[in-house]
Amino acid sequence: MANHLQSKKRIRQSAKRKARNGSLKSWTRKSIIQLRAAIDAGDLAPAEEALKVAVKNLDKSVTKNVMKKKTASRTISRLTLAVNKLR
Repeated sequence: MANHLQSKKRIRQSAKRKARNGSLKSWTRKSIIQLRAAIDAGDLAPAEEALKVAVKNLDKSVTKNVMKKKTASRTISRLTLAVNKLR
C-alpha cells in the first residue's frame, strides 16, 4: 500500500482512468459487434447506421488514448469496406 499522499492520489487517478477506459472500450466493442451482426444479416440501412456509431466510438477512443490511431483507422477501413460490399 502506498504511504505518500502523491502515491495515494496516483492510485485514485489510475482507478478512475481504468474505469473510464473500460467503459469506452466496451461501448466500442458493442458497436462493432452490432455492425457485424447487421452486415451478416445483409441489411444495408441498419448497417450504415451502425457504421456511423462504430466510427464515432472508434474516433472517440483514439482521442481519449484508449486505442492507437492506426488500429482504429484500420478497423474503420475494414468495416467500411464490408458495408460497401452490401451495396
